[in-house]
Amino acid sequence: MVFRLPIRRLVLKTSLAGGAVYYSKEEGIWNEDTEKVYERYAAALQPHVQSVKQQIPLDIPALPSSGELCFVTKHYYNEGVKNTINFIHRLPCYAGQWAKKGSDAIKQALDAPAAQPVEATPAPAKK
Repeated sequence: MVFRLPIRRLVLKTSLAGGAVYYSKEEGIWNEDTEKVYERYAAALQPHVQSVKQQIPLDIPALPSSGELCFVTKHYYNEGVKNTINFIHRLPCYAGQWAKKGSDAIKQALDAPAAQPVEATPAPAKK
């Protein structure tokens, strides 16, 4: 029962990530025609952007060009891959630190003085 919550969170996060990858693959984002997908979404969002501009008196910046968007997407994807590899590289060190913290907490809990037992008051005798 202790492990249910983390497993549920893992399943939820994994299913959300899998759904995002599946949907993006179905939309053609991973194919060679990413500029067409970008243009399609930019055209679909244009009326909504116009309605928001009318409701909010702030200047909304223009959507970035597809070249800029591709560069930024590749940059952040590469940074994510680098950070993931870095985390995997340091995982044994992290595991050692976590094990040390856990064993210290267990030792501290075992070394703590035991709570004094509360003496039970005798129940009144029945007549």
